[in-house]
Amino acid sequence: MSETTSNPPVTDPASPYESLNSKKLHAAAERALDHYLAPEKIMATPYSPSTLFMVNPQSDTETLLANACESLASATVMLGDFAGMLEGPNRNTLLGIAQVVMLGELAVNKALDNVVPSA
Repeated sequence: MSETTSNPPVTDPASPYESLNSKKLHAAAERALDHYLAPEKIMATPYSPSTLFMVNPQSDTETLLANACESLASATVMLGDFAGMLEGPNRNTLLGIAQVVMLGELAVNKALDNVVPSA
């Protein structure tokens, strides 16, 4: 028993580069995609921190961790207070950021627990 194919799909034999306008349109689309989606341009410039504010090189690890812990705790409280004033997706985003900051605070607290206290 043989099967017959009824009405095969119609394909457009025209190339997208058939006319000058389509070439220009395609080139513009490629430039736009490269501009917004090309990660190599984003990663090409390495991050260099500002030297306007610097940490005292003589600070010991315990002091640095205690200061970082207090800063993260303050940021968590500020984010929570601000999230209380918002509704919807913006509130959820801010609460997510607050949670990430809180996790950082917990990690710094654990590191602080592992540091041998200075005399």
